[in-house]
Amino acid sequence: MSETPEARLKRVAMRSWRRGTKEMDLILGPYADAHLATMPTERLALYDALLGENDQDLYQWMTGAAPAPGRFASLVADISGFAQDRNRARS
Repeated sequence: MSETPEARLKRVAMRSWRRGTKEMDLILGPYADAHLATMPTERLALYDALLGENDQDLYQWMTGAAPAPGRFASLVADISGFAQDRNRARS
């Protein structure tokens, strides 16, 4: 049985907010809330794949401490930029 689009969005949103580290919850959760509903299917599939990566690696990629793998580079740049803009707006 395949996953419905609504179920996929719900699952991906939950995985964005319930990570292994609070830092990644705070980076991915707000990004998911702001972008998942309008994300094109291919981009959603890539984001879903990104969620399968290790939080320690993701954090390094998001902060620029390590380069993201090529297939994730554009998405990581978008998420990182969103998080930075959000932090600037809060200060």
